[in-house]
Amino acid sequence: MFGTNLRQLAQNYPSISELARRLEINRTQFNRYMSGESFPRPDTLDRICAFFDVDARILLEPVDTIGRQPVVLDSPFLAGFLGHGISQLTEAMFPTGFYRFTRRSFIHSDKFIIGLVYVFHSTNTATFIKGYEARDSMRFQGLPETPRMREFRGLVTAHEDGVAFVLSRRNAMTYSFNYLSRISSIENNFWLGYVARTVRDGSGERVTRMVYEHLGQKMGPALNTARSAGFADAEDLQPYHRHLLRPDDPFY
Repeated sequence: MFGTNLRQLAQNYPSISELARRLEINRTQFNRYMSGESFPRPDTLDRICAFFDVDARILLEPVDTIGRQPVVLDSPFLAGFLGHGISQLTEAMFPTGFYRFTRRSFIHSDKFIIGLVYVFHSTNTATFIKGYEARDSMRFQGLPETPRMREFRGLVTAHEDGVAFVLSRRNAMTYSFNYLSRISSIENNFWLGYVARTVRDGSGERVTRMVYEHLGQKMGPALNTARSAGFADAEDLQPYHRHLLRPDDPFY
C-alpha cells in the first residue's frame, strides 16, 4: 500500500529524480519505497508525510481516504483518559518497525503461534499496528485464507509500565486486548505480557502469555519470521521466547 500511495503522489511531479532530490532521499532508495521493497525510517517517513501533507497511514490505507475519518479516542470527552495514553506513547517506549510475537495457540493448547506485525507512529501522535492471522489458523477454522480476511489492525497506547493495544479484524469481526511490558535484555528489544481474546464463556482459552521481539525495519528478519509464521511446537520456538513464555507454567 505504501508503494502504491507513493507512486500516486509522485505523479504530480515532473520526474522521480527531482522529487527524490526535494525529499533529500537517494533515488535508488526512493524507487525501493515505491516498489514496496523497503520501508522508510521514522525520520524519513515523517519527512515524506510532511512534504505531501499526509500522515503515516499512507503505510496502510489508500491515500485518497486519509483525513476523512472522524477523531474519536482523542475527542474532548476521552482526551484525558484513552487519549492521554495515545499521546504519551513515544518512539523510545515502543519503536517503529517489525515485531515477531509468540504465544500459545487458543485453538491448539499444545501448540504455539508465531506471527509478525508492523508498528508505526503517525505524525498526529497516534501509534498503529498491523498484521495477519496465520494461514494455518484460518485453515483450521474453515475460514478464507485471503490477505483481506486474515488482516488485523489496532491502536497502541501507553500504559503505566508498558503498552496496551486493541486489535480487530476487518468489520470488527474479532477483538483482542494486549498488554506488554519491556523486559531487560541485551538489545532491550523484548516485551512480555499477555493477550486476551473476546469470546463467549465456554469457548476455550481466552488469555495467554505473549512475547514481542522488535526486529527493526529491515525486510530480511521480517521475511524470515513471515516464512515461519503459524503453528509451532514448544521446542521449535526461539530459545529466549520459550524461556519467557514458560510453557510448563500455567498462566493465571
